[in-house]
Amino acid sequence: MTQTNEININGTVYVPKEKIVEGMQYVIVRSARAGVYAGYLKEREGQTITLNRVRWIWYWDGAATLSQLSQEGTSKPEKCKFPCEVPEKIIFEVIVIIPATEKARKSIEEVPVWKV
Repeated sequence: MTQTNEININGTVYVPKEKIVEGMQYVIVRSARAGVYAGYLKEREGQTITLNRVRWIWYWDGAATLSQLSQEGTSKPEKCKFPCEVPEKIIFEVIVIIPATEKARKSIEEVPVWKV
């Protein structure tokens, strides 16, 4: 018997969040009108992408540019304003996709959730 680590509740299949990102690349993206996001690239069709485990990069400090943020992460996580992670987001008019390093991913994911 094969174990899938999935559970079906009322017809909806749930999987561990680790499985959601298997094989997906962690990226930082800039949209023409909706800002900057970080997450796992699930799908791309033209300028429309779908990200999993997404954080909005509302304001960052501790990196001069998104390129630096994608490679080194932030050196000032306490000054960043990244709202909570959401499971999935479709983003339109994407103009930049930057692959992120493991160091940067960890840094972004460890920034405290900003909320008011």
